[in-house]
Amino acid sequence: MAEITSTLLTGTGARVVAETTLGASDTFVFKPGVNQVLTLRNASGGALTPNIDGDGGTSVPVAGVGSVDVSGGLTLASIANGAVVAIPTDTIAAYLKGVITITGADDMVATLTRF
Repeated sequence: MAEITSTLLTGTGARVVAETTLGASDTFVFKPGVNQVLTLRNASGGALTPNIDGDGGTSVPVAGVGSVDVSGGLTLASIANGAVVAIPTDTIAAYLKGVITITGADDMVATLTRF
């Protein structure tokens, strides 16, 4: 289990961004309100459907819908080999309560940046 390292991108000039090759179960720390972006690049050779799950997620009220269960995490749509997705973490904050794990992403390459 690897922890995805966050890279701060404020200031001027270029930054070296830490990449993490994911395994069976990996973690990262969610920092709300700092423009954090999780990027996943599929280098596995096949399509993958990662799941991002904070172990403290239960249910959240959604206007016009009612209570939505987030306890199983957020399963992303299938990501083709070679494709890259970027997820602004504030947009999925309800899924990121507690200890966060990413599963189903073996051999994907992740970066975590914040502005």
